[in-house]
Order: sequence, then structure tokens, then C-alpha cells
Amino acid sequence: MAHKSTAGSKTKSKVKAAITKLFVLDTNVLLHDPTSVYRFEEHDVFVPIMTLEELDNNKKGMSEVARNARQVTRTLDEIVTGPGAIDGGIALEDPSRKLASGRLFLQTDAISNDLPAGLPTAKADNQILAVVIHLQRRYPERPVILVSKDINMRIKARALGLEAQDYFNDKVLEDTDLLYTGMRELPPDFWEKHGQSMESWKRDSHTLYRLKGPLCARLLVNEFVYQEGEQPLYAIVRDVAGKTAQIETLTDYTHPKNVVWGIKARNREQNFALNLLMDPEVDFVTLLGQAGTGKTLLTLAAALTQVLETKRYSEIVMTRVTVPVGEDIGFLPGTEEEKMGPWMGALEDNLEVLNKTDEDGGDWGRAATRDLIRNRIKIKSLNFMRGRTFLAKFLIIDEAQNLTPKQMKTLITRAGPGTKVVCLGNIAQIDTPYLTEGSSGLTYVVDRFKGWAHSGHITLQRGERSRLADYAGEVL
Repeated sequence: MAHKSTAGSKTKSKVKAAITKLFVLDTNVLLHDPTSVYRFEEHDVFVPIMTLEELDNNKKGMSEVARNARQVTRTLDEIVTGPGAIDGGIALEDPSRKLASGRLFLQTDAISNDLPAGLPTAKADNQILAVVIHLQRRYPERPVILVSKDINMRIKARALGLEAQDYFNDKVLEDTDLLYTGMRELPPDFWEKHGQSMESWKRDSHTLYRLKGPLCARLLVNEFVYQEGEQPLYAIVRDVAGKTAQIETLTDYTHPKNVVWGIKARNREQNFALNLLMDPEVDFVTLLGQAGTGKTLLTLAAALTQVLETKRYSEIVMTRVTVPVGEDIGFLPGTEEEKMGPWMGALEDNLEVLNKTDEDGGDWGRAATRDLIRNRIKIKSLNFMRGRTFLAKFLIIDEAQNLTPKQMKTLITRAGPGTKVVCLGNIAQIDTPYLTEGSSGLTYVVDRFKGWAHSGHITLQRGERSRLADYAGEVL
């Protein structure tokens, strides 16, 4: 193939660069991420009048959606009251503090309805689609793309021959199989390649190794490494500097002498999880896993030991997202604690198991322990978390996969000095509308916190509930 002149290809690339896309925003994108207007870099953003109307309908109340609606309105107000005419589009460079270099267009004129006859025109979604059709005809040379978190809306748009996309900005991963698991199996030849100039020493009852080699650069701080075989090794990475890494052997929680509140680890991952939960240097722990892998049980056992026995924390605070998000905990009778009761079935079940481990006390002893535990566990609703600071608490966030990244930030930033935060969840079971495995707050924190010296993550693999539950999980 003959090469074209470089001058010709240069002018072509300039023309290409000049054509920016026009993104039409659906309401749910703005409600999901109030700063989304600034997230399209050099491309232009178009907000239909129907989107503004729907924002207006969502602004009342104390729910997360209402808060976001109010924040979006404030952001738009800031942009619109700046210099520049609305008709020609308002430059976003200044309001976004150089985050975006495109322009914001608001729908300023009525748009003729060019929808297929069968579609009801009163519906907000369909009016937004009509705007996209109109813009596509008006700018035939520009890509006009609808951005929506609503799958049905995207399907409808594609059926009408329009381009539609999900909002990807806060998606951490395209494929959740790539999500950090918190552990790595060492290859069989690991010691030959990394053991030449190895140093080892003891600290308390643990052995530390300093190793050099190609794999060390890929390790993360607080990642677990293991090797099965005749001489199995279970260790945690304590430090990484270039091609040198320092690893430390673990406390073996599968051994009866290291039981935590009567519970011992039943498999390798549970052992790793207990090492994180019992480590005072780790302030933030995330545990992922299917139902029955022992996330809540291990966390509660570690929490009770550190609150009632070693007195490292003053009390346990447990919270979870109340989805079906009747945002309010609402009309159930009683105090905040009592209203959260029905959502806390998992907590009750696990306390029952933990209470059975106290065999010496007899029935009276067990009843006394149950009361003591109850006094030290506070159940809080997420709705009242803003503005609080938790000092020396063991904070457990259950069902964390139902939180958005923004809610997750609100919660984790509540942690004061001496507080440990543990997030539990299963990203295969998301109940919140518009949240996916890739954009869940749990996926987000696992990805952002990996490699920090005071956080750890483990994905629990094996179910330990019962043979019935395990078999049901496989075949149903």
C-alpha cells in the first residue's frame, strides 16, 4: 500500500480531533453522579428540558437521590449564572476548574416530536429520545450519544437507531473477574528465583523474610501469598520497594489454640480474613464472598474478642443498607434500634452461633453473656450517619455492595481515631437500582484501597454453612 504524504495525514487528524461528540444526559446519570456534567472532557454535554423537570420532581426529601438532585441543581445554577449566552453553549473550563473543556447546552427551544406513532409522548423518557433524534438530524456530522444508567432506555434508543451508552466514569472495572482478590499463589519455583540473597528474622512469634526477585515488584502491601505442598507457606506482604519485598508469616487461626471467641478458621481464606480482622495496624478491611462463606460470623467473632476481651475498641457499631430502599426506616414501631431489628436477622443468627461456643457457663452464663453482648452492639441506620464521628469503635458495614461510591465515602470518612471499619458484601447480589457489579461502592473501595499499608481485602471462596447450602449453591 502506497504511503500518503505526512502533511495530508496531519490535516486529516486535525479534522478528526475537531469533531467532538455531543452527549445527551438522562436524569439518572445526574442523580447518580452530581458532578457528571464535568466528566466528559473535551466533548459537549446537552441537558434536555425534561431532565431538568425530572430533577425538580426529585429534589424534595432527605434521601440520597434528593440530596444529589439538589447538588446537581446548584452545579447547573453555578454554570448558568456565569458569563456566556446559553444558546451558543456555556464553556465548562472555568466552572469545572479545567476538568472539562467542552460546552454545556441546555434545551432552549421546543423540539418537534419525531417519535414513532406507537410511543406515548407524555412519558419523560420518550421526550428525551425525541430530543436525541432532533439533535442527530440537526448535527448530521457529529456523533450524538444518549448517556443513561437505565438499561431499558438504552435498549429503546438503540431500537430507534440512536447511539446510547452507560455512564462509565465511576465504573472501576469492566470485568469483575479482574477484581483484586487479596491473595496470590506463589509459583513452584518461587524460592529458587527469589531465595538467593534472602534474609530472615523473628518478631514476636512470626518469621519475616526479605526477598529479591522479579515477582516482588508485582506484590502489594497487605496482599496474602501462599504455597501449598509438603511445607506450606502462608504469609502477608509487609513492605515492597522495587524488586525487594518483605513478607511475614501469619498467626494460624485454624489451630484450636488460636480460637477467636470460640471460632476457628475452617479454610485458607478464613484464616487470611481473621489475620486482617485481628490486626490492630489494619484500619480498613473488605471481605467479599458468596452467601455462607462466613463473612459476618468471622467479623463478629473478631469484634467481640477485641471489644469484650482485649478492650481495644469501646463498642461494635453495625449498619446496613435497608434496601428495598424505603429510604426512611419509616413506619415500623419503636426506636431507631428497634426499627433496624428486622434488617438485622443475620446479626441475630450469628450471635446465636457465637453464644453457643460458651460451653462452660451453662444456661445462666449464656444468658448473661447474651445481655453483655447486646449492650456492646449498636445498630445504626445509614440515614443518620452524616456529621457523626466514631471514636475507638468497631464499625461493620453489612451488605456494602448496595452502596454507591459516594455513600461509601460518606460512611468511611466517619471513622475517627482508633476506629476499625469492616465492609462485608457479595457483589453478585446487588439490590439497588442502577448499580452494577462494576460501579458498586464495594468494588470501588476494594480497588482504591489495595496496596495501602493500613487496609486489607480478602475474597472468601468456600461456603461453610452446610452440605445442603453448598450443594444448593452449585445446582440451583
